[in-house]
Amino acid sequence: MHNNGTVLIADDNPQMRRLLADLLMEEGYAVTAVSDGVEALEALRREAIDLVLLDVLMPGCTGFAVCREIKQNPETCLIPVVLVTGLNDRANRIQGIRSGADDFLCKPVHSEELLARVRSLLKLRSYTSELEHAEKVLFSLALSIEAKDPYTEGHCERLSRYAVLLGQHLGLPEDLLQALRRGGIVHDIGKVAIPESILQKPGALTAEERRMMQQHTVIGERICGPLKSFQEVLPIILHHHEKIDGSGYPDGLHGAEIPLTARILTTVDIYDALTTVRPYRQALSQEKAFGVMREEVQRGWWDGEIVEEFFTLASHLVWENHSCATPLEQRR
Repeated sequence: MHNNGTVLIADDNPQMRRLLADLLMEEGYAVTAVSDGVEALEALRREAIDLVLLDVLMPGCTGFAVCREIKQNPETCLIPVVLVTGLNDRANRIQGIRSGADDFLCKPVHSEELLARVRSLLKLRSYTSELEHAEKVLFSLALSIEAKDPYTEGHCERLSRYAVLLGQHLGLPEDLLQALRRGGIVHDIGKVAIPESILQKPGALTAEERRMMQQHTVIGERICGPLKSFQEVLPIILHHHEKIDGSGYPDGLHGAEIPLTARILTTVDIYDALTTVRPYRQALSQEKAFGVMREEVQRGWWDGEIVEEFFTLASHLVWENHSCATPLEQRR
């Protein structure tokens, strides 16, 4: 029978697992059935799952907890989750919504209702799968740019991780954390249109070469612009080279005119540039990097409040030193 998608069922009741599995397999769905939340998360790491049916009251890891894990993981957050529960009170439904659940089914489960909701959510999943594919293409393109230079290895992934940590520290909502996560990867995607002779030039750029280099932010915004899920990412791509005193590019924005997410990415980008190895020097220590960044705050380049918040965060974490993206002198 044609496979209409793969459904993960997590329920500690074997009779309920069998009932749900039989109903779904009769309609052409592939089924993976597990008995608890831990096994469900392991199955999600191991298999390509299109939809999850979660019992709420499972031993150890509840359905609410599993749902939160799924929705907070960028790799699985677009997978529809249905909570299957005998709990009909308002408080539990609110808890389910806060956990990120896409729908609810009440026990006893009616077969027609189950299949109707599964069909509807899997149709939505087909659209989000196209979205995921488009995002993966953009991420691959961004990482291919990074891979051309041995001194950029890991730069984008570090920026993505650092920016999210700083955003969490500052209390940003989940949509902006997702924008920072994506922005760290694709912020320099516009460099795909910049000649390699400029990207990899060892010395200072000429005025014309610098003008061309500065176009990468505008080009990057144009590349990612058609993707609606990237609307919060576009300000990061366009404005991560702006400076507080208005001397940055492409628009010469001043102070709070620069989007907060762009100021956050700029902060971690500068830190990564200072604390990673260069062809002509070793990475700076965290203490020396902080000193350089404070000097540049005094020059009016960076947001001093965000920089200090980053220092507070960084002092409590272990940061790795790796190869960096571009020479400090050029800050392209």
